[in-house]
Amino acid sequence: MRLAIDASRTTAARITGTEAYARDLIRALIAANPGHSIDLYFRDAPAPDVFPDHPEVTQRVIPFRRAWTHVRFAAALWQDRPDWTFVPAHTLPFVFPGRAAVTVHDLGYKVFPRAHTRLSRLYLDMTTRFSAARAAVVFADSRATAADLTRWYGTPPDKIHVVYPGVSMPERAVPPAEIAAVRAKYGLPERYFLFLGTLQPRKNIARLTDAYRRYRADGGKAALALVGGRGWLFEPAWTAGDGVIAPGYADDADKAALYAGSVGLVLPSLYEGFGFPVIEAARCGAPVLCSNTSSLAELGGESALRVDPLDTDAIADGLRRLDALTPAERADLIQCGRADAARFTWESAARAVWLALSGSEDC
Repeated sequence: MRLAIDASRTTAARITGTEAYARDLIRALIAANPGHSIDLYFRDAPAPDVFPDHPEVTQRVIPFRRAWTHVRFAAALWQDRPDWTFVPAHTLPFVFPGRAAVTVHDLGYKVFPRAHTRLSRLYLDMTTRFSAARAAVVFADSRATAADLTRWYGTPPDKIHVVYPGVSMPERAVPPAEIAAVRAKYGLPERYFLFLGTLQPRKNIARLTDAYRRYRADGGKAALALVGGRGWLFEPAWTAGDGVIAPGYADDADKAALYAGSVGLVLPSLYEGFGFPVIEAARCGAPVLCSNTSSLAELGGESALRVDPLDTDAIADGLRRLDALTPAERADLIQCGRADAARFTWESAARAVWLALSGSEDC
């Protein structure tokens, strides 16, 4: 098999979730390669250490300023004629030869349109609808995303493959001194609930902060740390009030200590294609409170406390339950969380992708 992969997102100046997914999955595909030829296509030259040297992997840099996917990448595919083309994020070229696979991470723009501009919604809808129809294989990050593809676009379930992403944060016990240093860096007290993500309506910040105020009114003492940048439709009122701390972005190197030092992760999002913080928190020894909807209902096993994200009282009660955990209860949740989080590896994701593309268990 000759596989062409759009690796253009891996050279972005700022790596976010989609870019990290493409980079880490491609690395795992190379490591698990059962003997196929892989051609990586870039718009900009990658750093030398992004992908390892491999005798069956070639890297092609094909610069182009605008519409790279639909013009320059498509032209290269017509020239090279691979057996499969794989785009690890929504958008396939509009015209190209051969079979294709694509990853659709989520349909949040359909489920929660207010989180996107009108132009962004139109573009995402057009390109995702086309890609899901054109691809012979569609990878979805969760069963929730798979169901959304069938619901919104009529994508046949038999061509959707649910492949959970790997989670790169390793399991580790974070030393108390590291936790104390990170708390001091971000101005956090000894006891705090942690939200980690972009501050935007889809993350349900308004209900979370309202629930937190109810928790405080009942005598709760732990702070609420809203760690992340301000996103589309951010409301300043979210970060107001006693006990709410909003330090902005966190450095990647500090995230493990933020998780480990918290009373627990609180992620009552309205919609998540895949809730990376749930798995990251579990690997770092933090209990989790999350929504019982979208992909979050699939993650965490028995270790997560789940609540209705539309019920502010339920979220407030979840905060109280987290705060009241005994040491033994907390240890049980952490142990269960770590065991469940072990499922989410890039090695298993790569094996599932190769299997789907080959159509044979011999791969």
